[in-house]
Amino acid sequence: MNDYYQDLGLSRDASAEDIKRAYRRLARKLHPDVNSGPEAEDEFKRVSQAYDVLSDPEKKRAYDMGADPYGGQAGGFGQGFSFSDIMDAFFGGAAGGAARGPRSRKRRGQDALIRLEIDLSQAVFGAERELTIDTAVECGTCHGDGSQPGTGTRTCDVCGGRGEVQQVQRSFLGQVMTSRPCTACQGYGTVISDPCFECSGDGRVRTRRTLKIRVPAGVDTGTRIQLTGEGEVGQGAGPAGDLYVEIHVMPHETFQRRGDDLHCSVDLPMTAAALGTSFKLDTLDGMKDLEIRRGTQAGDVVTMRGMGVTHLRGTGRGDLIVHVNVQTPTKLDAEQEDLLRQLAVLRGEERPEGQLAPVSHGLLGKLRDAFLGK
Repeated sequence: MNDYYQDLGLSRDASAEDIKRAYRRLARKLHPDVNSGPEAEDEFKRVSQAYDVLSDPEKKRAYDMGADPYGGQAGGFGQGFSFSDIMDAFFGGAAGGAARGPRSRKRRGQDALIRLEIDLSQAVFGAERELTIDTAVECGTCHGDGSQPGTGTRTCDVCGGRGEVQQVQRSFLGQVMTSRPCTACQGYGTVISDPCFECSGDGRVRTRRTLKIRVPAGVDTGTRIQLTGEGEVGQGAGPAGDLYVEIHVMPHETFQRRGDDLHCSVDLPMTAAALGTSFKLDTLDGMKDLEIRRGTQAGDVVTMRGMGVTHLRGTGRGDLIVHVNVQTPTKLDAEQEDLLRQLAVLRGEERPEGQLAPVSHGLLGKLRDAFLGK
């Protein structure tokens, strides 16, 4: 097929008026009654044929899609063949597995990810929180259609609603016909004549909304909660994506979390550690009695069963592990010092001999050993 646009000296986006103007200019120049040159008659025929095709909407549409307006779509090597048909023969169906025809304006919305900070108590017992998010929702004016109310869409004049156009190119195999998305309608097959003023044709607008979320007991920093369909609404009122809430547990001033166990420490006077005692401990479950046995050593632990973090998967809770720090008095009056010396005499500890022992790891070392199973 001839390149009719080139014959008239036009680009492929030329309007009907441009086509008519170019033909009249060339016809006055090449008409046999005016130009008797040996090639003028052939040039005039080629220009007339180009105008006959491009001035007829049906012929022009067929030509723009790669068809021969005078003999159907060309086929066979050397006469023009469809590259898409070759791909169909090799791979089956449309080339590359993509469906032919116009694509839908409806698209699934994007997923969204936000960060939610909670305190340790909310992580242990769970909580209900309110989230305020900025997201895309369906346009209330056009209801996702993208056009002004009462206008709708029209079929694309360039591709005739197919969403793609065909182009003929020359190659060593002959004329190769390829398909590409229509640039006039972006492959949709339809054009929005009057875009909605509210959303500019997108079918959705940005807004701020509030939703409630249930934070399950046992979550930890990095836990993600999926809220299906709470993400952004898709283009053209397409289905909404999902909202992912990533949890970040704020540090607590008293308790440290290790897995589903909670750790804390208490300072005890030397006499209380030696004689044993009990007192109220302020836990996440409220005030609880803590029993310290006689002869408790520095670094010993007291385990309070079932007062740790709720298991995220399963039932029950971890433990609260209390690390004991025994405080040795640094200032003694005369009477206190005399009493301690009497105690040392009674225990035969006036001049005790030190005994070699492994280096104490302290609280962090004990936690490490617990993880390693030592």
